[in-house]
Amino acid sequence: MLRRDFIKSASATGIAASVPFAQGQSQPSSSMKPATRPEAPDMIYRELGTTGERVSAIGLGGAHLGGGPDAASKIRLARSAIDHGITFLDNCWDYSDGLAEVRMGQALRDGYRSKVFLMTKMDGRNKETYNKQLEQSLGRLQTDMIDLVQFHEIIRMEDPDRIFAPGGAMEAAVEARQAGKIRYIGFTGHKDPAVHLRMLEMAQKHNFHFDTVQMPINVMDAHFRSFTHEVLPVAVKQGIGVLAMKTFGGSYILNSKTVEPMDALHYGLTLPISVLITGIDSEKILDQALTAAKTFKPLSESQVAAILAKTKDAASEGRYELFKTSNRFDGTAANPKWLG
Repeated sequence: MLRRDFIKSASATGIAASVPFAQGQSQPSSSMKPATRPEAPDMIYRELGTTGERVSAIGLGGAHLGGGPDAASKIRLARSAIDHGITFLDNCWDYSDGLAEVRMGQALRDGYRSKVFLMTKMDGRNKETYNKQLEQSLGRLQTDMIDLVQFHEIIRMEDPDRIFAPGGAMEAAVEARQAGKIRYIGFTGHKDPAVHLRMLEMAQKHNFHFDTVQMPINVMDAHFRSFTHEVLPVAVKQGIGVLAMKTFGGSYILNSKTVEPMDALHYGLTLPISVLITGIDSEKILDQALTAAKTFKPLSESQVAAILAKTKDAASEGRYELFKTSNRFDGTAANPKWLG
C-alpha cells in the first residue's frame, strides 16, 4: 500500500473494520460482545480491527506507571487519563517486575475498570509459563477478565514456532479465551518487520486470526526496516487492529531534533491504525497527548512528505531507533527465563 493510499484511508477512523477476514481465518467467538464505554468529546475513537470494539485512538502506555516510588501520583495520572477519555490501557506482565500492573489495578478500582479496554502482554512461549504469568497479571490488575492479551516481544524468528508448537503459548491463550479470562489475542514486537510477517504467516497456516498487532510506527520507521511499509498493509488487509508504539522511540527520536512531538503524534494518527500507544509519565505529557487528539486532522500527503524529508538522513541507519538496532529495549533478552 502506497503512502498516498494511507493518507486517503486514514481520514476514515477505524479503516481496518471495513476489511473482511481473509478466507480460512478463524473469527472470534460469536458470544464475544463488544463493550460500551464512556467517550469524551475531545478524544478520537476508532474501531479495533474487526473486533467491533470502539477504543480511544490514544492509548495509555503502562510501562511508566511502574517507575518511581510515588504510587499515588501514578494512580492519579492513570485515572486522569481515563477521566479525559482515554479508554485503551497498555501494560505487560514484566514491566517493573509487575509493579506497573499492580498500580494499574489500583487505578482501576472504584468503577474505573468498566470504563476501559484493558490490555497486557505475556512473555511465556509455552503453555505452562503463559498460564502462570496470566494468573499473576489477573491478580495484579484486580480483574477476572483482561480484554486483550498479547504475546510480548516477538523479536526472534523462532518465536512464532515456539508459540504455535504443541504445548505452546497459543494453546494457553485460546483456552483462556474460551474460559472467559481474556477476550482477544494479539502480539507485539519491535525488532524487524520480517519477524512480524512470519508470525502472521504462521497464524494463517494454523487457521488463526490475530485480533491485534503492535509495532513501531513513527517518523523514522518509514526509512529503515519499516513496519509501516511492510507490516501495516498486511494487517489492514487482514482486518487486524494495529497498535502503534515507539512514537518517540523512548526519547531518542525527539533528541534527533528533526521533529516536534505534535508532528510525530499527528503523523502516527494519520496512518490507518486503531490506537497510538504513548508513554505518559506526567500531567504535562498527558496534556500533550490529549492536545494531539483534540487538534488532530489527518495530515495531507505533502505534509507527510515534508515530515519524512526532515527525518530521512537521521533515520537512514536506525541510530535513533535503538529498539531495532540494539538489545536496549529487549527485556526478554536480558531475562530469557521469562520465556519459559
